[in-house]
Amino acid sequence: MKCNAWWLPVVLGGALGAVYFLPGAGEIAGSAVKMELPGSTGGWSFQTLSANKDELSALSSDTEFSKAICLRPRSGEINLEGYLVPDRVDLSIVLSGYDLNNSIHRPERCMPTQGHTITASGNVRLKLANGRGLDVKRLRSVQTIQTTGERSKSPQFNCVTYYFFVGHDRVTNDHLERTLIDMKDRLLRGMDQRWAYVSTSMWYGKIPWIEKEVTETEVDEKLRQFLTGFAEDQIDWDQIKH
Repeated sequence: MKCNAWWLPVVLGGALGAVYFLPGAGEIAGSAVKMELPGSTGGWSFQTLSANKDELSALSSDTEFSKAICLRPRSGEINLEGYLVPDRVDLSIVLSGYDLNNSIHRPERCMPTQGHTITASGNVRLKLANGRGLDVKRLRSVQTIQTTGERSKSPQFNCVTYYFFVGHDRVTNDHLERTLIDMKDRLLRGMDQRWAYVSTSMWYGKIPWIEKEVTETEVDEKLRQFLTGFAEDQIDWDQIKH
């Protein structure tokens, strides 16, 4: 028997559009992620940053940001000046405001404004030491760093980014699933979850301060190691449903 599925896009579109007609905001439930970053963890030192004007203008005024450059010395590597050569992870946590209709969005939407051209996307499942699994979105991109000066050539770097969303009692790497959870919670539980997305990224290939070329495989291994430790420490797992 032939199945006519022409109605599926109509139903999906209606469900997503219904978010604008949901009842007024219910009880606000805070995200299970900790916004205060540590000074160091797992050998990584954290240098905190402020959100830039583009990030501040893109979302509602009650959006919160925690950002850091995370550095860890590469084993046995010292530069000509005698300093340890570090790996670098760029970390960003963006916590939504109280307005469901003006909340956070997928990192893919804002990455182009940061010079990224995304070339691949996929899903990765990480295993944490506490026995939990963590599904993250993996993006591969080429990032162009804008420079000043008419004759300056803008450098480009290959980049790997992992991200996921943390709500009050749910963790997901899928923006559509997050939206459907919001709709269900407001309708059935009278609750709004404040969501945060956690994003980490590293460059690979020829990095200016590293003599040996960094492989994509090496970056994947280090990002996964960083994220498993960070997620265990920064998320209240007792609050997250199994």
